[in-house]
Amino acid sequence: MSVSSSVLEVHTPFSSFVVVHSITQESLQSLYDKLTRKVHSSYHSERVGLGWLKYEFNGSIWDLEDDSDYTIFVWRQQQQISPPPENDPAALSSSASSTSTSVATITPPRNTALYLHDPSQPLPVPPDYQNASYYVFHPSHQHIISRARSSRSTKLRSTRKGKKAIQSIQDEDQVDAQPSFKQAFDKFHSENGVRTVMGSIGPVQNVRMLLKAGYRHVYISRKFAQENGFIPDDAAPGLYGYSGLVNIGTWPITLTPSTVPSSLPDAPPAHSSFSSKKTKHGKGASQGPKPTTMTVYLSEEPHFDVVLGRSFIERRQIRLTSVDPTDVVCLDTGEKIECELVILKDGRGEIVTVT
Repeated sequence: MSVSSSVLEVHTPFSSFVVVHSITQESLQSLYDKLTRKVHSSYHSERVGLGWLKYEFNGSIWDLEDDSDYTIFVWRQQQQISPPPENDPAALSSSASSTSTSVATITPPRNTALYLHDPSQPLPVPPDYQNASYYVFHPSHQHIISRARSSRSTKLRSTRKGKKAIQSIQDEDQVDAQPSFKQAFDKFHSENGVRTVMGSIGPVQNVRMLLKAGYRHVYISRKFAQENGFIPDDAAPGLYGYSGLVNIGTWPITLTPSTVPSSLPDAPPAHSSFSSKKTKHGKGASQGPKPTTMTVYLSEEPHFDVVLGRSFIERRQIRLTSVDPTDVVCLDTGEKIECELVILKDGRGEIVTVT
């Protein structure tokens, strides 16, 4: 066999053929071009390229994808050629009869084989023809594939059986693996609640209300509205909020003031809301908490009876501070409002986020 031409066996899942290609003088792209012309009809004019070629070396299958792989492939083929022994008479006579020094050339072995297949296409399955020369279907590889499938199936069954048993252990390990600062961070945010204030709406006294700027208006829940006569008990579907938010009129809202002064340095004095005014008879009459008349909407909020949104916060000029979330001051009167943080949890003990 000459230096510039070598025969490579090529096996696909459907057929086998040979190509003339010099691995020492031609490039990988040249090999791609030859193979593309060969399998033009089998692979619907697709060009042979990345991921198509593999070869076997030392009992393992290797990819032949780029120039680096091709260089290693050529080197391995050269390593498989053993030089003639030093005391070989044929080699000695050949060297003695040589009249001039020639450059030694290496020819790849005759059994150099490549495996070609489009990675985007599935392999044939019975009853379709399977080329036994292709490495996947070769008898020497069948026991390896069967053993790998059996091991994978056994592992899958054992994983399913022990999944419930190890789930709790994995959860504990995951918690233990968290850094201390991460656990402290989660604990801090799990203890953050939502602001709730006490007050009255309409004729109903001592109502706990959610104070949150994420809502736009003032809302009351359907159950609370039915129990306290804001809407009829026999409200039919399609009415009072089933087809969207429904305006149920304006109602006075009063917040319960706190007896503790505000920590804000520029807040008005707390006693300003309880100043005395002279009546026409000359007698003083103390003022109570200021009522604010607001438009109220019916909603399906399941956690709180009343929600005070941005419209109420802006009307009362409520000032909040991140230093003390319970420090709520109405700047229109200087009242510090009695406020508590509430953390909502569901039946499983997980925190319910109120947006």
